Amino acid sequence: MKKLGLVGGTGPESTIVYYRELNKRINEATNGKEFPEIVVESVNLYKALDMVANEKYGELEEYLSKAVSDLEECGADIVALTAGTMHVVFEKLESRAKVPFISIPEAVAELAVSKGYKKVGLLGTIFTMEKDYLSKAFVKRGIEVVVPSADDRIFVNERISKELEYGIVKETSTCELISIIEKMKNESGIEAVILGCTELPLALNENNCPVDCLDIMEIHIQKLVGLMAG
Repeated sequence: MKKLGLVGGTGPESTIVYYRELNKRINEATNGKEFPEIVVESVNLYKALDMVANEKYGELEEYLSKAVSDLEECGADIVALTAGTMHVVFEKLESRAKVPFISIPEAVAELAVSKGYKKVGLLGTIFTMEKDYLSKAFVKRGIEVVVPSADDRIFVNERISKELEYGIVKETSTCELISIIEKMKNESGIEAVILGCTELPLALNENNCPVDCLDIMEIHIQKLVGLMAG
């Protein structure tokens, strides 16, 4: 069983889900005989998001690279980020990592290809929706990525930053998020939607979405379980 290192804290709610689900699934996969070895380096969400907002990518790289290095020193055989937004510097971090570094966008795009999707929607922080660090993994595979209108992007971003990051899930907000997805389906013909922030699954899932959900956290966790147990 490989030891996993997670860069957590961005945000705390998704980090908790990663830890809980990885333990649960590894235990189930071993018929109750094992729990995984996991080490978490929890960084300051606000510090990291400030660097993102002000495009201080060099500082962000150094900040997260130190976290990755700490995980490696703790014996991690595999490392991963627990947030989509932090992948803006993934390639830089990967080049400095000494152990396999597992990408969220690559894992999700691989699954989208296997399902035959040609056009998908993308929800996430405003940064995720307006930059290409997540969508380029799809585009290079021939999958078109659609984002909401400017006003809807602002709404989605606010619901993430003011509610979901704190574990607050409001029915009114969930209904509006569903409405935005419905609009992208009707106007742009999306076949699925990428839940491009690891907190979005707190509100959205296969049971309430009008199209298939590509839950980046769920897909990433599945990928990590396979690699840890393999």
